[in-house]
This record gives sequence, C-alpha cells and structure tokens, in this order.
Amino acid sequence: MSGSGGLTPQGMTKADLVELIYERVGSSKKEAGEVVEAIFAIIKESLRRGEKVKISGFGSFAVNHKRARRGRNPQTGASITIDQRCVLTFKPSQVLKDRVGNGHKAPP
Repeated sequence: MSGSGGLTPQGMTKADLVELIYERVGSSKKEAGEVVEAIFAIIKESLRRGEKVKISGFGSFAVNHKRARRGRNPQTGASITIDQRCVLTFKPSQVLKDRVGNGHKAPP
C-alpha cells in the first residue's frame, strides 16, 4: 500500500488499517497494529456486555435481542420455530452518510 491509500481487492482489511495508521500517525507498524487490536477488543467487550458503542461522526454499534418466532421451511413448507438470537447492528451517523453520499458509489 505504501502511501497510495489503495485497498485490497476485497475492500479495507485490518492490515490496511494498520498500514494507514502507520503512514498517517508515524508510529511503528507494531504500535499501529496494537492500537487497532486494542480498539477492536474494546468494542467487542462493550458489545458483549450489551452496551451500545457510539463513535461520533461515524455511527453506533448495538446488539439487538430477537425473540423466538414462528417461521416456515422454504423447501418443505413445514412450520418451524426460529430460536431467539442476538443480532449485531450498525447505524451510520448523519455525518458519515453525508460523506459517503447517501449510499451512492462515486463514479470510477
């Protein structure tokens, strides 16, 4: 990536974040990697505790609890019970939406 700001074909990865922090902040790659790992660990721990994570200018992460419900097997049509589960959600802030262009991709 070295200064080009380019991304891997699948989009931005954790390694890309480490590289960008290394380039922009001037820390070592090891320190940049530790910072990225620490940030993700803090977010994961907070979400595991059921806390909402709000990052100003970026968005909010939250864990929503879905109750068990009735469903249907699409292959057989048989009625089934879908177990309760937790779902991770992300809601972008208005600032992020405005910067991204409300979901429209920039022309190539």
